[in-house]
Amino acid sequence: MKGKGNFIERQGFRSALASIIAIAIGMVAGLIILLISNPAKALPGFVAIATGGLSNMKYMGQVLYYATPIIMTGLSVAFAKKTGLFNIGASGQYMMGAFAAVYVGVKFTGVPAGLHCLLAILAAAVVGAVWGSVPGILKAYCNINEVIACIMMNYIGMSTCNLCVQQLIFDRKKNQSLQPVASAILPKLGFDKIFVDGGAPSSVNAGFVIAVLLGILVWVILEKTKLGFELKACGYNRDASKYGGINDKKNILLAMVISGSLAGIGGALYYLSGAGSGIPVQEVVAAEGFNGIPVALLGMSNPIAVIFTGTFMAYLTQGGLSMQSYGFPTQIVDIMSSVIIYFSAFALFFSQTIEKLYKRSKAKRAAAAQTGKGGDGK
Repeated sequence: MKGKGNFIERQGFRSALASIIAIAIGMVAGLIILLISNPAKALPGFVAIATGGLSNMKYMGQVLYYATPIIMTGLSVAFAKKTGLFNIGASGQYMMGAFAAVYVGVKFTGVPAGLHCLLAILAAAVVGAVWGSVPGILKAYCNINEVIACIMMNYIGMSTCNLCVQQLIFDRKKNQSLQPVASAILPKLGFDKIFVDGGAPSSVNAGFVIAVLLGILVWVILEKTKLGFELKACGYNRDASKYGGINDKKNILLAMVISGSLAGIGGALYYLSGAGSGIPVQEVVAAEGFNGIPVALLGMSNPIAVIFTGTFMAYLTQGGLSMQSYGFPTQIVDIMSSVIIYFSAFALFFSQTIEKLYKRSKAKRAAAAQTGKGGDGK
């Protein structure tokens, strides 16, 4: 019979508890800042943050809408991390994937509706994969650190995306990039009727469902397939996996290709929603790519957990908008998110501490039980 304490012995349980501790510390830090800023409205402001995403159906829809791209970039970072790589290049892959999707959505006007949307997403996946393959090739065949290569590809991706947008899909009259035609826009699947609150519907669409399904698929690949085993083996110990007959170069490249494709799809799901104003020409790399890093950290690189942590980070964003009605700036939510992100880096430390405390308590109970048995025998 398994004891009740076996929950703590499970790595997944300890990881989840460690992430909850990081979130709790971040929320407490936010409450302290609210108290310092305006003690009289601190509690209502905190409640607004905590319940803002649930205050009406439209806001719930917006939470899922904001969550979609960062779930995908979180999956991208988590997948690479599971294979021993740090994909900090999700921003560049995201932007290039977004451009590919919008380009197909704008130019391929004769394609039937359902096929058009699918084709745009596939284009984003391919371009994101190509962008991720460059650091993968450099890592696998030249042993160049993937972090350095990914950072450079982020800025190359930003500049390339800006150039392609301006030259190929830019509306000079409106001074913005063109919108994908209606046949390329992601379907609402009834969400526009569910997530509405006496006004305009939320922006949530089938993209969130796709992100969840891809999260489950990534988990299955990593945990239930031979491919996943080989990818993780290379991540744990490249030399040992090579000695065991695994092609380390192929698997490193494949890991970055899959990781890049996930980030590229994230760009597609965001810009095919029909809710924005087109791809902006920007001077900074896409924040969604970097936001995927804390989402992956908070989820301990577990694809299923990333779905929840990505949704939680989007929930905080929506809660910050609700908090503005009490006179607090949204930067407070940014601070809260940053504290949560900071302590998510300590998730492994929290997990190990929980394990040590549990083992110490278990040893004390065993010693006490042994002492009790010895006492009865006297």
